[in-house]
Amino acid sequence: MKVGIGRERIEGERRVAATPETVQQLRGLGVEVLIEAGAGIAAGFSDRSYADAGATVVPQLTLDDLDVYCHVRPLTPQVAARLHSGLVTVGLAAPANELPTVTALAAAGVTAFALELVPRISRAQSMDALTSQALVAGYRVVLEAAIRFPRFFPMYMTAAGTIPPARVLVLGAGVAGLQAIATAKRLGARVSAYDVRPASANEVTSMGGTFVTLDLDAVEGAGGYAREPQRRPRRPPA
Repeated sequence: MKVGIGRERIEGERRVAATPETVQQLRGLGVEVLIEAGAGIAAGFSDRSYADAGATVVPQLTLDDLDVYCHVRPLTPQVAARLHSGLVTVGLAAPANELPTVTALAAAGVTAFALELVPRISRAQSMDALTSQALVAGYRVVLEAAIRFPRFFPMYMTAAGTIPPARVLVLGAGVAGLQAIATAKRLGARVSAYDVRPASANEVTSMGGTFVTLDLDAVEGAGGYAREPQRRPRRPPA
């Protein structure tokens, strides 16, 4: 079986669909791995590191020779149309937003696995791409805010006076929100958070944040997830 990892073409995308560690795991299963030259450079992985892990580095990935194609961003309709029947793709596919790509994949006879649609159950934790990316997003957003904030996040006592800690408000206490709370606390900020699910108050408190209580209807669905709020009917004018 041949598994291919291509270089992401979208400007600003630094991720890669496989690391040297995962390539080594695939090679241990007897899988032949082909990786396009430069695919992991932006993520900090050189071509040499992939070659040392057992992958074959090729100047340009030829999709016709592959059995499985791994990607990060959703494929374009043009790329999907070039795939041969029987090929399997694995990656973030966003099928609800990429209908032309879904149509092209179906027409080509390709089997596509969208990692964001993998059920979030114990057996599939190692494939939970949404949680892993949400953790990164929650961490990164606080760092970006700290860079742009004109003062310090922690409290500092200097000879010229005391600098109070920054106050951070996090909206949403899911995976990304809880990671944002934890990161902001580590940087020394005073953190408050709000979520439409009242049950998340304990999670916010456990991360060191202060839960903001508003007099609003709870919007909590099955499994502890938030559900779409129902619009209240407008009152007719008097």
